[in-house]
Amino acid sequence: MQLSTSRLPRAAAGLLAGALILVPLAACQVKSDGVSCSGTSCSTTLSGKGATAKVLGNTVGFAGTSNGQAVVTVAGHSVSCSQGQSVSAGPLRLECTKVTDSSVELRASLG
Repeated sequence: MQLSTSRLPRAAAGLLAGALILVPLAACQVKSDGVSCSGTSCSTTLSGKGATAKVLGNTVGFAGTSNGQAVVTVAGHSVSCSQGQSVSAGPLRLECTKVTDSSVELRASLG
């Protein structure tokens, strides 16, 4: 029994359509390597001096804490923020949702 050659283009078109539906969904919700994204913002926890994570296409680093403020680097910019404070760092807007002596929880968005 031979497969009809007309089925192959239909099958390929179906696979392509399915992939096109899934691509936008993948951009909206992502969770990997301690980074969780939904819509246009991502959350992550950086634990330990020197910890980094890839967030919205940028490497975010944790340089430690000093006087209750986390020191965070993004795209060559270093900023400090206390718990609940929002700051701009390179292309990202960061909200430090929790700051401890050894970690920082961040919510990041573009802009």
